[in-house]
Amino acid sequence: MEAPAAPHNPAETESSVPSVASVPSVEITVTSAEQMRDLGRRLAKLLRAGDLVMLNGELGAGKTTLTRGLGEGLGVRGAVTSPTFVIARVHPSLGDGPPLVHVDAYRLGGGLDEMEDLDLDVSLSDSVIVVEWGEGKVEELTDDRLNVVIHRAVGDTTDEVRHVMVAGLGERWGTVDLGVLSA
Repeated sequence: MEAPAAPHNPAETESSVPSVASVPSVEITVTSAEQMRDLGRRLAKLLRAGDLVMLNGELGAGKTTLTRGLGEGLGVRGAVTSPTFVIARVHPSLGDGPPLVHVDAYRLGGGLDEMEDLDLDVSLSDSVIVVEWGEGKVEELTDDRLNVVIHRAVGDTTDEVRHVMVAGLGERWGTVDLGVLSA
């Protein structure tokens, strides 16, 4: 019997590749728009200036509703609505917290090149940036980010149930207890 082949890249061993178990994550079931907003308010308590939150999910999954709750929890000015046609909205803080930058990357192509005009890299250190449809477009901004994926039934359904997976990536999220979001 032959010994297994060595990895192509010796530096890439099992111990250097993060396992799913090492990524802090939590799954939450949400059954109404108000529960989604409440989840956003709870999530806001974990956020600070410099945080990037990427929201992904089907159309109508609740990404903007979650962000509305984030805005309430962060205490920002202005109604949080979908920025689909303006691409990005800045909501200044009404207190001493960070502003919320809400981006909808749905109509944008790929990568940071097309998003450079938004100056997200400049805003990141002072703001909480939430990017809807950001997968494959904004990961290069920072190694530390929170990925939120919202799953819902698709097709002809009145089902309001959403399954929300929240996963923290990078050193920033390594010690954050995401379990508090399930409360």
